[in-house]
Amino acid sequence: MNVAALGKIAVLMGGTSAERAVSLKSGQAVYSALQQSGADVVAIDIQAHAIEQLTGADFDVAFIALHGRGGEDGTIQGVLEWLDKPYTGSGVMASALAMDKWRTKLIWQAAGLPTPKAFLLNADSDWSYLIDELNTDAIVKPAREGSSIGMRKVHTADELRDSFKFACEYDGLVLAESWVQGAEFTVAIVDGKALPAIQLKTSHAFYDYDAKYQANDTQYLLPCGLPADKEMELQQLALKAFDVIGGQGWGRIDVMQDQNGQFWLLEANTSPGMTDHSLVPMAAAAIGMTFPQLVINLLIEARGRNRG
Repeated sequence: MNVAALGKIAVLMGGTSAERAVSLKSGQAVYSALQQSGADVVAIDIQAHAIEQLTGADFDVAFIALHGRGGEDGTIQGVLEWLDKPYTGSGVMASALAMDKWRTKLIWQAAGLPTPKAFLLNADSDWSYLIDELNTDAIVKPAREGSSIGMRKVHTADELRDSFKFACEYDGLVLAESWVQGAEFTVAIVDGKALPAIQLKTSHAFYDYDAKYQANDTQYLLPCGLPADKEMELQQLALKAFDVIGGQGWGRIDVMQDQNGQFWLLEANTSPGMTDHSLVPMAAAAIGMTFPQLVINLLIEARGRNRG
């Protein structure tokens, strides 16, 4: 498809979530790539009045470069559905599910897919009981934040309680998940196909916000270091995990491999980063797909999808 055939493209970026700064970087990268490709493109910094902004904008298709609540959780997707505008990424249901780590886990468990043991936390939780159930190593997560915001690794009942309070600053829904000791991988999915897996190595306790966006010592192993049959197993697991929540277009599945070689699903991302540190463009490059080609392919898929 000639890029002109896509029509006028709106790159939606910014938003009001805790991931606004990352979204602005993603959006600018996408906008620049489309400009360089000769596309008719406009950048829209989504603010508190998104409905008015989008209703008043002239565009034919939207590239969603928003991260976190308000942009990755089905709300902006719902607005675009009502406006009858095609958009990149998953629809309302899958976007809402993937944004909620707790409910994503429940669906994966119901489908028989492996995901670490976890508990929802509240102010009256029995911290000693929970840390014992989680084998004294756990990670506390706000259920509806991305980019590892508000997450902490814990080892004791006191740390679990304090980390719950910390996570509550970002979200009222907080879970504690059993820590999986081993290698961390991510698998990008583009138009129904799993791209080469990437192994992530960091000097931090885990792949946190700083390791993702600021640190210079984070290692991205591509090839990922797995034997071919294990990488295929990982890719197939990621595709199943994405499919069972209704994912479409593109996304990313984060996975741990324990010391026995078992894979464990951590979370799904339906609007992954597109910054210079981002993983989907890195995986696409490994199969010879340039950043502009990736962006245009995602828009072609969005325009051609039978929505609703």
